[in-house]
Amino acid sequence: MARRARAVVTAAAALFLVGATAVVAGNAWGAGSPKYSANVTNPWFPLKPGTTLVYEGVKDGQNAVDEFEVTKQVVKVDGVPTRLVLDRLYLEGKLAETTADYYTQDGDGDVHYFGEDTATMDELGNMEPFGTDGTWHAAEFGAEPGIFMPAVPKVGDHYRQEYLKGHAEDQFEILDLSASVTVPYGTFHDALKTKEWTALEPGVVDNKYYVRGIGVVEERTVKGGDEHLSLKEIRST
Repeated sequence: MARRARAVVTAAAALFLVGATAVVAGNAWGAGSPKYSANVTNPWFPLKPGTTLVYEGVKDGQNAVDEFEVTKQVVKVDGVPTRLVLDRLYLEGKLAETTADYYTQDGDGDVHYFGEDTATMDELGNMEPFGTDGTWHAAEFGAEPGIFMPAVPKVGDHYRQEYLKGHAEDQFEILDLSASVTVPYGTFHDALKTKEWTALEPGVVDNKYYVRGIGVVEERTVKGGDEHLSLKEIRST
């Protein structure tokens, strides 16, 4: 559900990515660092293994369905255990984008984002060489993890979600803790509303709405486009 651009990939390619990055080397966030856990329980962004959030909307002028699947797999990135999430976007019924994302939670309850893997497909449906502009891992080539959701959100707080200069520069600010939002899944009056942007796409601004116990229920471009995705259903396995 992140707004940043992603590369096109097939389900088979996603499996390749997961296997290729079971352990990402680097300088581990060890001594002096908070203890991390792949069990992400932050109420504003809970990642319960076996849960898939399904969103519907519009992207690139096409009907879109996004499936945010929290897997049961734990992947170490820079020595830190992270929860693997597979985010698949379908446009007009066809798989268009997939990203393998890596989230972890510290002892205070802050959710950190430790990287992502992407791959591209050529016009013939063949996978391009591994590694694209969207791929980054904490501690590789100067990349740094970011805060995806604080344990205690406060209006006006601003965070960097990710950082790899020229490749991953998403940021967000908390605007409201009691926003109202209506999506196919329901109506909520106590949502956390954020503003999200990146220097890599100047002039584009998104709003996201998070609900306790669910996570993101809506993502909408409010400047520089008309893309939007709203929560339709939650599946559990």
